[in-house]
Amino acid sequence: MSDTKKVRNNYIFVDFENVQPTSFEFPKDYPFKVIIFVGASQTKIPIELVTSMQSLGNNAEYIIISGNGKNALDFHLTFYLGKLYEKDSNGYFHIISKDTGFDILIKHLKEKKVLVNRYNNIDDIPALKQSNCETLPIDKKIYLVVDYLIKRGNAKPRKIKTLSNTINSICARTLNNTQLDTIIKTMAKEKLILIDGEKITYTLKR
Repeated sequence: MSDTKKVRNNYIFVDFENVQPTSFEFPKDYPFKVIIFVGASQTKIPIELVTSMQSLGNNAEYIIISGNGKNALDFHLTFYLGKLYEKDSNGYFHIISKDTGFDILIKHLKEKKVLVNRYNNIDDIPALKQSNCETLPIDKKIYLVVDYLIKRGNAKPRKIKTLSNTINSICARTLNNTQLDTIIKTMAKEKLILIDGEKITYTLKR
């Protein structure tokens, strides 16, 4: 089985009433699907964004909200997130919105072991931020890994092998085994993790 098949699908839900990205640049061969939720009163979408969406083909979709009621877009977004989770419970779900009202839902979903987070901007998604991870110095790599693991809450990998796979996934699978081993050993040296045989416990700090 190839590494690409092991990478989780990423689903991006953009609250276009709240955040208006101008374009998308995704790591090559990384599986993303983008859904933009457009408010009923939003009648114009920038041509740069439209062109960027078209380049994604079937991996991009618009949902036009038919009503102007309070939280109408939020309810639509939540509904589609639930539908996609039923189809792919192993996916990463990214809500792009500055609306903190989503955080209560996210907290509940995380308790159910759903991999979901909210970001103020699409570029804050770890897989996008880390697409150049291979070229970063090790301290920057570790910072990005720690930031990601803290956001995972209790759903962190508990064994060396799964942590290694997680780090490589964060870095868009650009790291070799030696680089991954160095990151894990450095994290242990800096007392960010404790290693007992193959098991890991965390003492993370930003």
